Order: sequence, then structure tokens, then C-alpha cells
Amino acid sequence: MNLPHDFQQTMIEHLGKEAYEQLAEALSLPAPTSIRLNRSKIKAEELPLLTEADSVPWCADGFYLKERPQFTFDPLFHAGCYYVQEASSMFLSHVLKHYVQEPVVALDLCAAPGGKSTLMLSQLPEGSLLIANEAMRQRANILAENISKWGNPNCIVTNNFAEDFQAFGNVFDLIVCDAPCSGEGMFRKDPDSIGEWSLANVDTCWRRQRDIASNIWHTLKEGGLFIYSTCTYNSLEDEENVAWIAKTLGAEVLSCHPMNSWGLTDTHTHFYPHQVKGEGFFISVMRKTSADGGEGMPHRKRKEKGRTGKPATKIPAELKGWLTNGEAFTIAEDKEVFRAFPTAHADLYQLAKSTSKVVSAGIELASMKGKNLQPCHSLAMSNSLNTTAFPTLDVEKQQAIAYLRTEALQLPPDTPRGYVLLTYQGHPLGFVKNIGNRANNLYPSEWRIRSGYAQ
Repeated sequence: MNLPHDFQQTMIEHLGKEAYEQLAEALSLPAPTSIRLNRSKIKAEELPLLTEADSVPWCADGFYLKERPQFTFDPLFHAGCYYVQEASSMFLSHVLKHYVQEPVVALDLCAAPGGKSTLMLSQLPEGSLLIANEAMRQRANILAENISKWGNPNCIVTNNFAEDFQAFGNVFDLIVCDAPCSGEGMFRKDPDSIGEWSLANVDTCWRRQRDIASNIWHTLKEGGLFIYSTCTYNSLEDEENVAWIAKTLGAEVLSCHPMNSWGLTDTHTHFYPHQVKGEGFFISVMRKTSADGGEGMPHRKRKEKGRTGKPATKIPAELKGWLTNGEAFTIAEDKEVFRAFPTAHADLYQLAKSTSKVVSAGIELASMKGKNLQPCHSLAMSNSLNTTAFPTLDVEKQQAIAYLRTEALQLPPDTPRGYVLLTYQGHPLGFVKNIGNRANNLYPSEWRIRSGYAQ
């Protein structure tokens, strides 16, 4: 691997020559492949990929695979039964397990594509709410897709910059900031990142990271946790930024409590590929000690187009029956769909809707097609789906792939007419509308498999 000269010199100064040579050798080896199980949808023994898989030591749901399969053509991947995630970044699971035992309101500030957000949705105590945010719109759409597939409705996906949260007071008990960085830890996994690296980019990154932390700090409660991470090695973006946040913004740096056998340091936890089975990663935990008011800034509500003076829509009674726990949700019409959102956090959802760019939230239940309700894909993916509310048809892999390619399907002649839930090995894939001679495919076209499939 042809690493930049300035990077080599910086890392030799940081690690010493012998350790740097070990790192460089590790970067020449293939990157390990790891996944994280969604235990709310599937058991480990039900997933063929985990045959002979090794456990990720710091994450109970994480597994190293012996080889990298074609995830694109595994229907269980599209059903949200697991997430392909780099093992080092799963260390967030260990941190949350140690520090978070009660329900929280949490923010994943730089969340796309969704690895840490889906981990948090699995890890945080029941009754928690997560706002998963991404500043870049296209990446925010990918984030929303992955959140939907994971199936936990206690989430709002937003498309904001840190400063756009100015209207939020100190509402968050926990903020995870996986800050945009120079990407040194991704050199092995993403060789293109090598050509994008420079000392000038490192300088730009550490300054931007401080701006991001400063702009979001007022939304964190006093005593709240701020988890800062990067996928880079240099101290400017890592240790020095943590020290600056602690001193300037007001925080106490806490231990990450790694096990000695994991090959990690304590307070500032660095992952190096020559020491652990994973990519480069840095994480630090801080507890906010400052009391900065946190009342939020004066703001104007975002206008909802075409809503002025429109009478409230009557909510179809059958919608709550589509959920296993319908009484826990408030159902309302929202942008031409009926949406269910956890009633316990309805006030925060209203704040987000009125001040932020909300991409998705809770569960999209249905839209009106003429005079009839058409179930949404978000409902099919949700852990709250009442599968007895719809006829269900379990399909083989070839037909599952055809469905995921948004092709029209031929169903068995005894399949009931109307909306049918397709499953694969018992796990929901999505809806079709059976009209007899064929079934109209309702899988989201923007999510479809585009590449060819070799059986």
C-alpha cells in the first residue's frame, strides 16, 4: 500500500517506528468482514452466515465472517435481520452498556449510513428515543432506509447541520458525534481515501470538528454524555479535540473501560489494525459539566406547504389493528401518509417537525389509493407490524430476489386478492397487491437491487 509520505512521518512520530511498521504491514492485509445481528428480528442460529463465525469481543451482537458474501443477494439483509458494520465501530455497544441503563433521549449527530444509529436502537433501554441526523441529503435518505429496515419505530431521521438544532434546548441525555474526519482508519477498507488525504485536510477536519461540537453543545443536558469518535489516528482530530471540548465547552473525560485482552488503551480508546481485528477508530466519552442554560434560540417554525386551513383527516379505525401495540402510538396524517409515532415522545417529534428537516419518523403505515388504504413498506419492516392483519406468503430465494428487483410476480392461484405480505424464511420483505393474473410489486423503487444475480 502506497501511503502518503506525510502520513508515514506523522504516524512514526505518533506510534514510534516499530509500531508504525506493524501498522503498515496490517494495512497490506485484507480487511475483516463483520456484521451485527438484529436480535429483534432473528436469532443467531437462524442466520446461515453465522456458521463458524467468530464473536466480536466488545459487542454481543457482532460477528466476524470467514469470508465476504454477496450481501446484495441475501433477502435477510434487505429484511433488516443484520447490518454490515465494521467491528471497531461496534465498540459503541460496550460504552453504552457501561454508561446507559435508563431510558434516554439521544442524538446521533453525523449518522449516515446508519451503523451506529441501528446499534443504538438495539442497545438503548426500552422507552428511549433517538434522533438520527445527517447533514447531506442523499446520505440522509440512505440513513432513513437503513433505519426503516432495522424496524425500531422510536426514531426520527433528520437532515440538518449541527447549527440547525439551535431551537432545541438541552433535551438530549446522550449525543454521539462520529465526526467527519480525514479517514486515515479507512485506508485499507477504502483505498480511494488514501488519495484524498493530506495535512491540509487534517487541518480542515480538526477545525470543523470543533465547530460541530460547539454548535450542538447547548442541546446536551448538564450531566449528559457526549461520545466523540472518528475513523482516524492523528492526535489533532482525536486527543487534542477531546481535550479542547473538555476544557472549552466544559466536560469530564471518562474511561471507556476496555478489557485488557482487547489490546486497547483506556481513556482515549484507539483501534489500530495491527492490534485489533478491525479498522482504525477512535472513541472518547465525556460527561458535560457546564450549565449553559440550554433554553434554545428564538426560532420561526418551518412552514408546511399546502396545509393552511385544511381540516383534520379522519384516521381509519383499522390502522391501529395493523400494529401489535397500537395503543402506544399516536396516528396522524402527515404529508399524504398516515404515520404512527410513539405517544410518549410526541412533543419532541412536534419540535423536530416545526424546526428541522425531518426525513422520516416512527412508522409510515399507509397512503390512500383512491378510496382504499395501501400499506407502506415501513410498516412491513417494523417490529410493531401485526402480521395477522394481512395474508402472508413465504417465498423462495429466487422469487425474493425478483421482488427486491421490483419485478412483477406470479403468485400461487390460491393466494388471496388484495394486499399480501411477502416473507422470506418467515421474515417480512414487503407488500404486493395481488390482482389475480399477477401481483403488483410495492417494494420501494429507489431501494431496488440494480445489479445482476448469478444463482
